[in-house]
Amino acid sequence: MQSWKNISLWMDQLDDPITARPALQHDIQADVAIMGAGYTGLWTAYYLKKQQPELNIVIVEAQTAGFGASGRNGGWLMGELSGQDSALSNSTAELKQQAHDLIHGIPDEVQKVLLSEGIHCDYKKGGMLIMAARYPEQKPRLKQAYTGLMTQGYHPEDQHWLDSDQLRQHIRIDSAEGAIFTPHCASIHPAKLVRGLAEAVEKLGVTIYENSAVTHWGKGYFKTAQATVSANWIVPALEAYGASLDKSMAPLTKYHLPVQSLIIATEPIGEDIWHDIGLSEGQVFSDYSRQVTYAVRTADNRLVFGARGGYRFAGKLRENFDLSNDEIALRRDIMVELFPQLKETKITHSWGGNLAMSRRFHPHMILDKENQFALAGGYGGEGVGATNLAGRTLADLILGNSSQLTKMPWVTSGGSVKDLKQWEPEPFTWLGYRAITDSFDREDKTLRNLNSANWKRKVVSKIADVMEKFLG
Repeated sequence: MQSWKNISLWMDQLDDPITARPALQHDIQADVAIMGAGYTGLWTAYYLKKQQPELNIVIVEAQTAGFGASGRNGGWLMGELSGQDSALSNSTAELKQQAHDLIHGIPDEVQKVLLSEGIHCDYKKGGMLIMAARYPEQKPRLKQAYTGLMTQGYHPEDQHWLDSDQLRQHIRIDSAEGAIFTPHCASIHPAKLVRGLAEAVEKLGVTIYENSAVTHWGKGYFKTAQATVSANWIVPALEAYGASLDKSMAPLTKYHLPVQSLIIATEPIGEDIWHDIGLSEGQVFSDYSRQVTYAVRTADNRLVFGARGGYRFAGKLRENFDLSNDEIALRRDIMVELFPQLKETKITHSWGGNLAMSRRFHPHMILDKENQFALAGGYGGEGVGATNLAGRTLADLILGNSSQLTKMPWVTSGGSVKDLKQWEPEPFTWLGYRAITDSFDREDKTLRNLNSANWKRKVVSKIADVMEKFLG
């Protein structure tokens, strides 16, 4: 029996040992066939079944539900989409407000499902803090970002500025000079959510096959080593794992770039230390650096702390997530910089996951009628929540419903994946990624040293600003 222990803290904490569902052994015909039992595939199946219970839906998973990004992420359930403001830039004020309401409502929609289906995943809606901390250059950049949010039509109750005294009511960090706070975010236990969703869709009549890797897919079908699944609609909910298919069979790899994010978790921390730190209401937090940090207090009082990982040449997936000493040390150093009282706290878990980035860093939800598939992606780091919105949207697209969901600018009905911007061919993607991330690392290292000369601080920040523009 295959063991799925040590995938992440979250998967290790599941009460029962993970036993794989039966593998696909024979050819089948379905109304909708989904590749991947992660959040996107499960949410799509859930909303399809809730609207049309008679649909025959199957999900085929290469490993087990939760093996991929859905069981490895940082535990943020955000009411945000990657690149949402850019995607909405040419929209009317009315459409922008509708989009903001839809996006901000994601955590509440998920909570409704959790209550309805009896899924217990440590849901706690405490909001999100993006802080200016660790070095002084963060505050003017963050204030500029906040001004940009206000010009995009956000209401102060959705995104508001906290000065250092107001911030201390949420979290206490000596170097923090302010933050943007949004209430539209919850913390969750990712593995409990994905495993609970899998059980929920099975109760609705969806069949899930595990240990059944897809080897080839095309118009109205896909194949595993043992069988072929034919369907009216195919949903390739593969995220970064589309790269595991032969590129001649998986053109999605031109549009979904696999990257990695890496995370550590502490041992359970005593209440006396948590009293000093704060985060008593389920708040999640990040500092406003280009290291893309993210952290959350778990239900059993650990601190989970992650930061941007890497990209491997030609979009190769990372399979071994035994983090190196340097990878652990980088995250631990930033964590301790924020919370010196954690200097002696043990790191008990370290892991990572593959996620997919779109070239314009926009979300996309596409119904390709000619090729009979429905696709969602481009979530960036917001995938835990964005997949719920995607699942609802793909369900409406497949069922032919005209709804507020299907009228959003990131939705294309009757389009093609070829409408998306492709990533540059290698070696340009790899060289570009290395150049950009090297500039970010150099900036962070320089600015963290408060003794660095002012001219040097300005130069490294200017270079990082210029390099960041190439990501757009």
